[in-house]
Amino acid sequence: MTPPTPRLFLIRHGETEWSLNGRHTGTSDIPLTVRGEEQIKSKAHILVGEGKPIDPQNLCVALVSPRQRAHKTFHLLFEHLPKVPDHIIDESVREWDYGKYEGLFKHEILAIDPKWDIWRDGCPGGESAQEMRDRVDCVIAKVREYHRQYFEEGKGTRDVLIIAHGHFNRVLIARWIRFELALGTRFNVEPGGVSVLSYNHNSLDEPALNALNLYADLK
Repeated sequence: MTPPTPRLFLIRHGETEWSLNGRHTGTSDIPLTVRGEEQIKSKAHILVGEGKPIDPQNLCVALVSPRQRAHKTFHLLFEHLPKVPDHIIDESVREWDYGKYEGLFKHEILAIDPKWDIWRDGCPGGESAQEMRDRVDCVIAKVREYHRQYFEEGKGTRDVLIIAHGHFNRVLIARWIRFELALGTRFNVEPGGVSVLSYNHNSLDEPALNALNLYADLK
């Protein structure tokens, strides 16, 4: 009997002061706002628990960015349960390193370089577009190996969870469905939004986007 198709739940952290006002937040360790914490708490009982979309019994692994806004989001999602699942604090799912553009608004960056496009140019002193693509591709390969072992060998369980960031998640969605990194600009990933990535026709050779911005506070 064919097992259920494996899934990746990809969640952006809740609102921070910088995500609210539009500053580029990569390595800066900005906390969630009170509203950001409530964004996550309000959806935790709907999203997480036995028989819910994210069932801890189905979690093979949870990868969490080291930034406190992501780690806090993870704990808020699971704090209503008797036990918080094991998770890995993983630098590979950190936000795009904005280098010299860290903390700047887009209009401030364009004043420095009027033709700047992060999807093409990357960030001076931080990560290039190619470096970001390579890092995300490595994360995808890791997730797909967990999925392969479950689906083909019966090892582990069905789902992987990643708690990460806006640009990171947009790049991962684009690369998951085998498009160029720059397609990520076409996806809006809202604070606290949940994306579901899986496969069509029960085939690991057909990666697909199943859902985008579930449970997000849409403006």
